[in-house]
Amino acid sequence: MKKAIKLLVVTAFLIAAPVFLIAQNPPHPNGGNPPGTGNTPVGGGAPIDGGLSIMLVLGAAYGLKKTFAFRKKED
Repeated sequence: MKKAIKLLVVTAFLIAAPVFLIAQNPPHPNGGNPPGTGNTPVGGGAPIDGGLSIMLVLGAAYGLKKTFAFRKKED
């Protein structure tokens, strides 16, 4: 019986948690000014290329390693 009550309490908490854990809205780019008037681009100033290119190179290297190991195993 205690196990069922614990399960019920944990389930109720996980269902209700999003109601209590609401985050704030992000700040407006350019400090509230219109999009063309500030130094920040409309999409924000976060770079996406650094991590993306590293992940692509690592993924290609991993794929080549797996292909090489598979072909070596066939011989």
